Amino acid sequence: MCAVNLTVVGSLDEYLYMSKLTGTTFSTSVAGSPVSFDPDSSAVLEPGSGSVVPILHEITDLHEQVRKEEDQLLELEDKVCSHGDTVHYANRPQFFETCEGSYLYDGANTPYLDLQMWYSAVNLGYANQRVNNALKKQIDKLPQLACQYLHKEKVYLADILVKGIKRNFGQTGRVHFNVGGAQAVEDALKLVRKTTGKSRMLAFEGGYHGRTLAVSAITSSYRYRENYGEFASRAEFIPFPYCFRCPYGKQKETCELYCVQQVERKFDHEYTGWWNPKTNKSEFGAFFVEVIQGTGGYVIPPQGYFERLAKVLKERGILLIDDEIQMGFFRTGKLWAAENFNIKPDIMVFGKALTNGLNPLSGIWAKEELISPDKFGPGSTHSTFSSNSLGTATGLEVMRIFEEGDYEKTVNAKGAYFLELLKDLQRKHPEIGDVDGMGLALRMEICEADGFTPSRALADRMFQKGLEGDLNVGGKRMGLVLDIGGYFKNVVTLAPSLEITQSEMDLAHDLLDQLITISKKG
Repeated sequence: MCAVNLTVVGSLDEYLYMSKLTGTTFSTSVAGSPVSFDPDSSAVLEPGSGSVVPILHEITDLHEQVRKEEDQLLELEDKVCSHGDTVHYANRPQFFETCEGSYLYDGANTPYLDLQMWYSAVNLGYANQRVNNALKKQIDKLPQLACQYLHKEKVYLADILVKGIKRNFGQTGRVHFNVGGAQAVEDALKLVRKTTGKSRMLAFEGGYHGRTLAVSAITSSYRYRENYGEFASRAEFIPFPYCFRCPYGKQKETCELYCVQQVERKFDHEYTGWWNPKTNKSEFGAFFVEVIQGTGGYVIPPQGYFERLAKVLKERGILLIDDEIQMGFFRTGKLWAAENFNIKPDIMVFGKALTNGLNPLSGIWAKEELISPDKFGPGSTHSTFSSNSLGTATGLEVMRIFEEGDYEKTVNAKGAYFLELLKDLQRKHPEIGDVDGMGLALRMEICEADGFTPSRALADRMFQKGLEGDLNVGGKRMGLVLDIGGYFKNVVTLAPSLEITQSEMDLAHDLLDQLITISKKG
């Protein structure tokens, strides 16, 4: 190993990267003080000695080489891949090569701090060793099995889920597995229709439950339905209790849950359209809810809202379906987000983080009286890859990790710390109109300088510039991965790894500060 002294100026991460790339210990100076980097460690060493070799051009060449390779791939992608997914929300789609913990890395090994973790699918961090090992073990033992046969991991995983719900909600039920979130919501719709005989549902404005045809009917955005004909069973959408932008123009401190009152009045008499007092029947079979809206912008409702709503639904024989696909598995500081609001769902839908983003696995839990074998018998619904053996093995390990740890304590503590960092940014930047959070489901609403008028343009610039990978914090070149949601597409929805460290949260604060400052300049 040789030692090289550098007299050229560059960012510290570039020096460190070249050290690792070339196997060379080399030195530079920061603010007049000498520092050295060793290829086997990120630690700063005592200065070495040697000849002056200007190698920073090699770093520039590396970034340019990676960029050229990616440009060629983008040309190919443009010809062979559909643009119907969400890749091209980015002006220039970003390639990533590796991942670990809270970071993604591009082809030049630039780290990108990920604050959305695949829409809250990777709650335990990228490349989690225990989860990965569980998957590898199952690949070597039982990598494939038709879902008409049983394997022990499916039974053990269902047992953990059922017992946990019994413990947390005091209700007995069963689990039915599927692959993706939308498919699980479809299973819930089938169960509701079979149980109630009704095809009309209630759902929230701003709610998102998936993009299959049936599920698009209960997802409020018309743009998901616009190109696919008429939806006769489209849900009745009611306003969500979005207190920062109250649809009724009320103030949370004085409104006395006016939004729930507007639901209650729908049952006053037959002419409101939801209820026939002569037969004591409602037009609707179920109400599909996200207790904290995901794509809608991590909107957190006021306490008391869902308790009162659930009471109305129970009195009118309308099932309460709790969509936990994005907020489940300790995202909000509880295993299930609904636990925060003192309600007992009739059906729960889960997915995403169950396998920490590995083999997809989703499912529903339903009360025994809805899903018992005499009510929901063999063949009621099925998918080829439901309860796949790789998914159940990873899901089982994830649930064991949750049971062994004290995630309720740690997630709430980290969330409170991160929220204070966001409030600090809000004090510095008037364009941050609202910050809020529950556990590590956090929101930062981006506005014009008045702190209220939505600024989709500024939020989009933040998203795009974060992916460029040329932020600089403490001499380190980095990127920042964000997700933008909200009714006006102006909310930075933050779903960091549940394993995020305090230093990483501090880094997130500094990166967001720099990103907002840069983006405000246009």
